[in-house]
Amino acid sequence: MENLDLKQMSTMVDVISEEKGLPKETVLNVIEQAIAAAWRKDNGDREMNVRAVLNTKTGEADVFVIREIIEDGLAYNPSTEIPLSEAGKNAKIGDTVEEKFKVKSFGRVAAQTAKQVVIQRLREAENDAVLAEFEDKIGHIVTGTVSRVEPKLVRIDLGRATGIMPRSEQIDGEYYTVGNRIKVYVKNIEHGDRGAQLILSRGSAEFIECLFRQEVPELETGTVEIKGIAREAGKRTKIAVMSTTPGVDPVGTFVGGRGIRVGAVMNEIGDKEKIDIVTWSDNASEYIREALSPAEIVKVEIDGKKAKVYVTEDQQSIAIGKQGQNVRLASKLTGYDLDIELMKATHKKKKQNVEDALLSALEEEESKEKPEAAEKTEEKTEEKEAKKTSTKKTSTKKTDTSEK
Repeated sequence: MENLDLKQMSTMVDVISEEKGLPKETVLNVIEQAIAAAWRKDNGDREMNVRAVLNTKTGEADVFVIREIIEDGLAYNPSTEIPLSEAGKNAKIGDTVEEKFKVKSFGRVAAQTAKQVVIQRLREAENDAVLAEFEDKIGHIVTGTVSRVEPKLVRIDLGRATGIMPRSEQIDGEYYTVGNRIKVYVKNIEHGDRGAQLILSRGSAEFIECLFRQEVPELETGTVEIKGIAREAGKRTKIAVMSTTPGVDPVGTFVGGRGIRVGAVMNEIGDKEKIDIVTWSDNASEYIREALSPAEIVKVEIDGKKAKVYVTEDQQSIAIGKQGQNVRLASKLTGYDLDIELMKATHKKKKQNVEDALLSALEEEESKEKPEAAEKTEEKTEEKEAKKTSTKKTSTKKTDTSEK
């Protein structure tokens, strides 16, 4: 068998298994896949369903071509199908039959194909085995090194394994440089045609939650809880928290003394992203008011999963936020479709202090006294006019008397 010694490959199963840290059954399965691919290359076509069996003691191999039984008289593909009349006794339509072939030799191209399959399958099996070790780390934060930056993803070296961070899982506006050590959230292990891929994230809401769990020990004891997180990575995050212990301020617990706890989280994600920590409430109206902070809400009207939120004109832009960000995150956090409505502010009487009240009382008293004074003045004026008239009459009488 040219360039492909099955006996040598049989003896190498144990060696490869120990060297790669893979189960013996996995290595044997890889070699049998390579034998099947090589035999198909020399004796059949790509459509054939072929499996191989390698005897590690004798170094001999057999291949089996699998075909489906179909009804007689129908057009069929001889590579994958066989008529019922040719399938043998006790055969049934829809079942499969296997035709056995002894492996004798391979051509140069087929042997090269087998070697490539072995290398590729062993690499994939090794990668799957390594990633299996990370299954217990899903949902946790690990530290890795940026190994490669590509247009659509960033590759992170985690030691024995390498994970990828797609663009959708990155922080908007954050730049990654080869060699930088960063924290990432292990989101999932995806299995595809190219093997398993370790999916990492820095832009998810779960990443924020894990960062707070590292900073807030009360989360582990159950004193406080995170009820919801809405995030636009690199811009803003809203997190709703509650306390299970009377007297414990949930918001203050997450903020920490002098803001040290929330500050540690912001240092990791970058100071461009703002974090709003609000108090969760089972009262939908109160929860919506909290979620829309720092805006001051006048009234909330709830209809099903929709809510109309009334604000004054000076609070409208705050409630909506830049490019609708505040109301969008609040809606995502609460689960309600929020509609911001404008309500005209009602004019309230300005509160007066003691001095203002006293002055107002004096002014009112003066206004009451003014009409009385005016009446007295008019009476005095009338009396003067009457005196003047009587004086004139007396002087006239005196003049008349003197003339006489």
